[in-house]
Amino acid sequence: MAAVRCAVLLALLLLNVIETAYSEPFIGINYGQVADNLPEPSATAKLIQTTAIEKVRLFGADPAIIKAFANTGVGIVIATSNADVPALASDPNFAKTWINTNVVPFYPASNIILINVGNEVTLSGDQNLVAKLLPAMQNIQNALNSVSLGGKIKVSTVHAMTLLAQSEPPSSGVFDAKYVDVLKGLLAFNNATGSPFAINPYPYFASMGDTRPETKPFCLFQPNKGRFDSNTKINYMNMFDAQVDAVRSALNALGFKNVEIVVAETGWPSKGDSNEPEANVENAKAYNGGLISHLRSKVGTPLMPGKSVDTYLFAMYDENLKPGPLSEKSFGLFKPDLTMTYDVGLAKTGDKSPESPPNNTNNSPMWCVPKDGIPDAKLQENLDFACGQGIDCKEIGPGGACFEPNTVASHAAYAMNLFYQKSQKNPSSCDFSQTATLSSKNPSYGSCTYPQSS
Repeated sequence: MAAVRCAVLLALLLLNVIETAYSEPFIGINYGQVADNLPEPSATAKLIQTTAIEKVRLFGADPAIIKAFANTGVGIVIATSNADVPALASDPNFAKTWINTNVVPFYPASNIILINVGNEVTLSGDQNLVAKLLPAMQNIQNALNSVSLGGKIKVSTVHAMTLLAQSEPPSSGVFDAKYVDVLKGLLAFNNATGSPFAINPYPYFASMGDTRPETKPFCLFQPNKGRFDSNTKINYMNMFDAQVDAVRSALNALGFKNVEIVVAETGWPSKGDSNEPEANVENAKAYNGGLISHLRSKVGTPLMPGKSVDTYLFAMYDENLKPGPLSEKSFGLFKPDLTMTYDVGLAKTGDKSPESPPNNTNNSPMWCVPKDGIPDAKLQENLDFACGQGIDCKEIGPGGACFEPNTVASHAAYAMNLFYQKSQKNPSSCDFSQTATLSSKNPSYGSCTYPQSS
């Protein structure tokens, strides 16, 4: 009997490992509908189930979409409109009707996990509307409580990064004084109910107003020298972490260290007008691919280490009816014909995606090596970056044990691995803009010994 019990426990453990390997609950996607060429919601729901995307965020509560995700297990975020906020704030019965119309008929078959009351309300500039956010959220919460869903579905709202009066360096992040009183009330609600503080960080927009030469690679998760925060002695290597940690600092400054941050939107456009040169497929793929790789590493941010921030990519599809420049319409990761706009490794297959680090369950030695087919120009960038971070590259200099063969590929491989080993062996340090991977095969040769981890 003991042997049978052990076999059953082992089988359950293996099943859990398999499920976990393909489960990435920190990756969600925004599903906007400002377009006239989108596929049926049922087709989108089926598509999402073939990917690593675990959650979908709606900007309303379209019943056809909510129904389409029934019995899929995909988490659904729905929202009230900004126009509904005054009525929700002043009339508890309006809030009950909203819940009875948009939640009760669909839950739990449709896995509604969060209701956002409005979206970026502070951007409206309407202080009266901003002041109504908290009572509106409270009434929605009370309406959920009245149908015994208060502990199952969270309530929050989504904030623009313009709430911050200061964000650089990240440790100095503080909220704009004119919103502090309102935010204290909202954050007290988040804290009491366990709901997240949702933000929309966009390194794309940050890059447009920052003329420093290193800004682009810093925004795109590409090799760069980083930006040093002298207060915390942290060298930030990407804009996403810097923006999220600026919000973390601002929350901490108000005394809300336990309120969780969720990234409600972030993305990069694949097309733009003639005056939007950074909006292109190459940059979009670099940003979204780098972000997904970063999330999969589960390294977190410097101020929130060890756990990936729940992040909703923007967006599912391009939205051809949105107003504004071409870039505003061009954030889609998928096309209306359900094919990928570009591949960032979201497909759920039997093989782990190229961006995912291999499992190392037995703690065997691992080395960071370049992927096959990477051009010398890119490897030279990686070599320059790695050796510029203070690691000792003397072994690939003249007379060094690894100088021969004197090629860019050989020298880059050594330097990339050394950088990874010296970076606390964090999987995200073996990414190099998706040009590197972890390997259990020792690349050492002759007298040249590659440092290793275990």
